[in-house]
Amino acid sequence: MVNDSVNSHQITAKSNSNLAAAFFLLPKSKRKAMTALYAFCRKVDDVVDNDTHSFSKRSDILETWRNDIDKVCSGRYSKNQICNELITYIDQYELTFDLFDELIVGMSTDLEKVRYADYKELELYCYRAASVVGLLTVRILGFKNGDADVYAKNIGQALQLTNILRDVAEDAERGRIYIPQSLLEKHGVTESSILNGKQSSNFENAARELADRAWAHYKLSSEAIPKVNSRDLLVLEAMATIYWNLLQKMQKINFNVISDQRSKIRLGKLAKLALCVQTRFFIRFNGYRPVYAR
Repeated sequence: MVNDSVNSHQITAKSNSNLAAAFFLLPKSKRKAMTALYAFCRKVDDVVDNDTHSFSKRSDILETWRNDIDKVCSGRYSKNQICNELITYIDQYELTFDLFDELIVGMSTDLEKVRYADYKELELYCYRAASVVGLLTVRILGFKNGDADVYAKNIGQALQLTNILRDVAEDAERGRIYIPQSLLEKHGVTESSILNGKQSSNFENAARELADRAWAHYKLSSEAIPKVNSRDLLVLEAMATIYWNLLQKMQKINFNVISDQRSKIRLGKLAKLALCVQTRFFIRFNGYRPVYAR
């Protein structure tokens, strides 16, 4: 049983999430919905990274989260406060269980899989870990009938690939390597060099190729922005701008992300706030083009 006494607002307030950083841009009602959604995503992700529990225990906890969100999606209350906070928004914005389920499957994958053979495997993981969050988000933002789904799927892929590059060292400490094995082999990068934190020109080449894939998804995202009510995507566009800046920072240090240089690719709260405000200013105008598409 999951019975968390901490509410979604407290969870979001304590986070340093790039997504949560943009919530102030939303109207109050949608801000509350996004706060509840973020808290759910944060908590299931925390289950996976809780090294004090065995893999089996963490898997059981995730299954409890699945059962609880299933109840809430069916209009029933659970003993999980975070899930219960979502019940109003699930009905209001037509948030379906299959998307929450895909997210939990993605989190479960982190317990079972620490290597990815190729781009196809990684793409599926990115879809479950990030694109489904995008799909849930665009529904809260007011898009229905799949009008923004292509955008959401691509922005999820772009952001998750950026996140993977940024967190190579942190993931390696947990024994995880998300960069596809086929890509590492192509550029002559050994797993041991990543696990031991050894930067090399070979790794830079592999990281640069993965970054190119992220940039391709950013471009596809910009091309898929709905022509009608595109301003409603402000919170996602602000987050994409933040991640785009992180990707540029990585490029400037030649993707030296597994050494002490990685401290240079962080963005502070003031920097994130400035990018959010900047995005809000530009998206007001007709003919808006995302910064990541210029």
